[in-house]
Order: sequence, then C-alpha cells, then structure tokens
Amino acid sequence: MFRLEARTSTPAWFNLALPLLAIGATLVLCSGLIALAGAGVIEAYGVMFSASLGDSYAITETLVRATPMIFTGLAVAVAFRAKFWNIGAEGQLLAGAVASCAVGAIPMPAPLAMLLMAVAGAAAGAAVALVPATLRVKFRVDDVVSSLLLNSVIFYALMALIEGPWKDSFSGYPISPPIEDSANFPVLLEGTRLHLGVVAAFLAAPLIWFLIVRTTLGFRIRVIGENPEAARYGGIHVERVLVSTALLSGALAGLAGVGEVGGVHFQVMSDISPGYGYSGIVVAMLARLNPLGVVPAAIFLAAVMTGAEAMSRATGVPAFLSDVIQGTALLAMLVALLFTAYRIRRVGVAK
Repeated sequence: MFRLEARTSTPAWFNLALPLLAIGATLVLCSGLIALAGAGVIEAYGVMFSASLGDSYAITETLVRATPMIFTGLAVAVAFRAKFWNIGAEGQLLAGAVASCAVGAIPMPAPLAMLLMAVAGAAAGAAVALVPATLRVKFRVDDVVSSLLLNSVIFYALMALIEGPWKDSFSGYPISPPIEDSANFPVLLEGTRLHLGVVAAFLAAPLIWFLIVRTTLGFRIRVIGENPEAARYGGIHVERVLVSTALLSGALAGLAGVGEVGGVHFQVMSDISPGYGYSGIVVAMLARLNPLGVVPAAIFLAAVMTGAEAMSRATGVPAFLSDVIQGTALLAMLVALLFTAYRIRRVGVAK
C-alpha cells in the first residue's frame, strides 16, 4: 500500500519542474475532450500553438493578450504571498479601465495623458482592493467572499455607465466615448497591435520580484504569509502590511485595465475583459507566486486563448476548450503543489 509522507526538503529542480509537469498533465487530460470531439489530438494542438506562436504576427497577438494576464497574475501573486486572498482582480481591472477611459477622454498632450491614465487606473484598482482589505482588517470579513462579490458590483456599475451617461447616442451601442488620439499607446511594431503596455508588463515582473525579494516591505509580506502571529510577535504591523499589499495588488490589476483601454480597445465596453482577472489566479498559481514566473505562465495561457479559435475553425473542437485548459491547469498545479510538501511512500503490509 501507499501513503503520503512529509518531505524534509524539496529539490530545487523539482520546484522548477512542477509547472511544466502541471501543463503537461493538463494537455494530456484535455486531449480526451479533443478526441471526443472527433478531432486528432496532435493536429488540434498543432493548430492551436501554430496560430498563436507560428509567425511574428501571431506572436505579437499572443503577447498583447498576455499583457493583462501578466498584470493580474502579478496582482494575485503579491496578494497571495501575504495570504490576502484577492479574488477581485477582475473588478479591479474593470475599475482601472473605467478610470483610465475617463481621463483619456480629456484633451491633453500625449505623455501627460498616458501618465495620468496609468495613475488613475492604478488608483481605481487600489481603491477597489482597499474595500475587502478594510473589511478583513477591521471586521474580520472573509476576503475571498468580499473581493469576489465586488467583481459583480464593479461590472454592473460599468454597465450602468455605458448603458447610461456614456452610451453612444448615435449608434445606440453600450460603449463609452473613445479616448483622445493623444492618449492612445504607441504601437511598437507597424502592422501589429503590439503597444507600449506590453513593455510595461514585462518590466513590471522584475520590479515586483525585486520588491518581494529585496525590500523591507517584501520581507514583511513574506513573513506574514508564512506566519502572521510570528510576524506580529516580531513587531510587524500585520494589518498595515495587509492593507499596503492590497493596495499594490489592486493597482497592478488596475493597470491591466489601463492597457486594454490605451493599447487595444481605446474605449470601454461590457466585454473589455474576457475574464483576465480570473485567469490571473491560474497564472499566479502556475508561477508558484513567483513574479518572474508570471510572464511565461501568462504567455502559455495567452497562446491557448489566441489559438483556440483557429483550432475550432480547423478541427471543429469548441473554442471553449481554452477555458477547460485554464481550469484543468489550476487543478493540476494545486495537486502538484501537494508533492512539494509530501511524497508517496510504499509501505509493506504485515501478514
């Protein structure tokens, strides 16, 4: 028979291999659904990754789609490090999008417009994240529930805006007025949608890693995540650090919304985010809450999402397979994390 036995140490290579094992297990498990749809597994995956990584244009589209997930993945990674369970990155992204759109619609010079959009979006996301943080610190309200429910509140507030004062009176469509041309993010590669926000996301990852690993605030975040009572005994103001963590997490998620408004859509609509905030949770878990690991994890999910529609057209496999892959990847990673603390030991049965 077999039983789980606690590990005394975990090899470094094992920690690096876990995300790859989780992704491999996900693709193997989801291949059964492709087979049930009557398509060839190798062909379907080939089309998916060829459509998302097969040429320079496909790669740029994948990077554009990965950008908001890098920001939301960083937001979740920072929050989870401190055991602040921020499930509200989706709402914080939407708040950032609304705030940046409002600022971007004001005529002003391009550099100032982009700067103020980023500041407004980050501040809006931080303000939304402050709500569950305050409820937890002051009233011991479960932050999972409060942050999750706020997503719906923010979404319907957005809908009230685009169905009300922001509604396009000419077309009747529920979309906001477009931002000024001066507020549009510069395109980095002509003929593509690769914009300045992509660079910002790639720079944010090492900056957040440095903050977590090399600064006093990062040390306090990590200590609180490991043992809040020990942190409090050591003189760390746990509640204050939790609020600071929530503000940083919300600001990062808000920047995801800024990028979508300034670099992709140039206005706000109801489907501005297809769930990037929730995908950020999968990204953060695949990265094992490591900010540097968030980038490749986000690119993997973006490749799946970008290639899913092409796969559907070529093989008839429903494009919703990308959602199944995301969910399966999260579950596979959670199971894989179990083996960082435990290993399977075969035990002889006494006769």
